[in-house]
Amino acid sequence: MSLSRRMMMRGAVAAAGAVSALPAVAQRGRAVALPDDPAGMVASLTDAVYINSNEHPVGPGPSALRALAALPPLSGRYGMAFAGKLESLFARQNGLSADQVQVHPGSFMPLRSVALTYSSRERPIAYFEPTFDQGFLGLGDKSVTRSVAVPLARQGLRRRPLGQGELVAQVVRDGVSVSLARDAETEEAIDNPRPYHVIPLGITADEIRVSYHGFIHTHLDFLNHNFIGDGVTYNGYRPDPATVMAEGGHSRNTVHGAKSGIVTRGLLIDMARFKGVPYLDPGTPIYIEDLEAWEKETGLTVAAGDAVVVRTGRWARRSEVGPWDIANHAAGLHASVIPWLKERDIALLGGEAPQDVAPAGIDPAVTVADDLGPRPLHRFALIYLGMPLFDNLDLDAVGDLAASLNRWEFLLTAAPLPTRGTGSPINPIATF
Repeated sequence: MSLSRRMMMRGAVAAAGAVSALPAVAQRGRAVALPDDPAGMVASLTDAVYINSNEHPVGPGPSALRALAALPPLSGRYGMAFAGKLESLFARQNGLSADQVQVHPGSFMPLRSVALTYSSRERPIAYFEPTFDQGFLGLGDKSVTRSVAVPLARQGLRRRPLGQGELVAQVVRDGVSVSLARDAETEEAIDNPRPYHVIPLGITADEIRVSYHGFIHTHLDFLNHNFIGDGVTYNGYRPDPATVMAEGGHSRNTVHGAKSGIVTRGLLIDMARFKGVPYLDPGTPIYIEDLEAWEKETGLTVAAGDAVVVRTGRWARRSEVGPWDIANHAAGLHASVIPWLKERDIALLGGEAPQDVAPAGIDPAVTVADDLGPRPLHRFALIYLGMPLFDNLDLDAVGDLAASLNRWEFLLTAAPLPTRGTGSPINPIATF
C-alpha cells in the first residue's frame, strides 16, 4: 500500500481527535496563509497545529520542544511563501521567463516533475513503497503515467505479503538459514518407540535405519500416508496392498512427486511466543481466532501457496519435563480450523507433532462417521485437501531467529528422498 499525503492527513485528524480535538477543530477548514516577510512569518506562528503544514496533530514531546527551542524560529518549515518570489527574481536576473524556473523547498514537487516528465503509460516508472503516490497523479488526481511498486525490504518494516506472480525469493534479505529438523533421535523413549539406528560400517561409511512415521522424527507425510474406508486416499486413489508390496511402492500420490524439491514462502506462527509462554500445555487448542489474531499482530496474511508451520513449544517443554505421551496429549490446531485451511489454500502445513490438538476436543461420533480418527485435521488435510504435512519439526531455533529479526516469513526449501513411498525423513530449511 502506498501512503499519500491525503491519507496521512486523514489519519492525523483521526489521531488528533482521539487525543485532543482542540488543535484539529481550531484549524478545521483553514489553510495556512503566512506573510511574505520573515518577520511576519515568525510573528504569525502560534501554538496551533496546522495539519496542512505537515505537523503532527498531537504535537511534539517535551524533549523535542526543548530541542526546537534552540533552533531559529523558521527552522524545519518549508518556505513556500518565498518560492514564487525567488523564481521571479532568478528569472528576471537571468533573462528567463517565469515558467522556465522552479524552486522547491522540499523534494515532493521535483520528484513529481521527474516522474511525469520521464514516464508515461508506455514507459512506467518504478518506485519504492510505502511512499507518497501523488507524484504520479495529474489534474483531478487522475493517473497520467504507469508505475511499478517495489516493496521496501528492510528489517523492521512491515511489507505486504507476496501476491501471485511475485518471486518467493523476495523474502530472502539477510541470507541466514536455519534448519527446522530435529536431530536424529537414537534413544528409545515413550514418544520414540522406534529410534534411528546409525550403524558405522568402518570409518568411511555407515548405515541408517529408521521408521520415520510417528511422533518423534522430523518427516514429510505425503498423500498416501492416510486413507479412509476401504483404503481410499487422496483424489479417489485406492491402492491394492498386495500390489504395493510386490512393486515396492505406490503408483500414484507418492513422495516421488516432490523429487524436485519444495520451494515456497514459509510462515512461522509461533503461537507459544505469541501468547507469551515458553510452551503451550498439552491439550491446548489453537482456533481460527488465534491464527487471525497472529495475522493482525504481525501484519502478515496466510495466502495460497504458503507453507505454514506452527510452534507450540513442544521441545522446550520436553527439555524441561522430559518425554511424555504426546500421541494422546499435545497442543495443536483444533479441527474447526479445517475450513480456514481450505479457504486460505495453503500448500503445506507443519507442526512440532502431528498437527492436531490431542485430545481432539470434538464429538468422537463426528470423527467416527467420517473415519478421521483421533487426528481429524491431520487426516482431512492429506485425504481431502491434498495437503502434505511436516511432522515433528523443531521450531525453537527458527523461533528465536524470527523473533530477533522481527520477521515471520522466510524462504522454505526441502528435498525428500525420491521414493515411491508415503513420505520421507526430511530436513526443511528456513532462509531469511
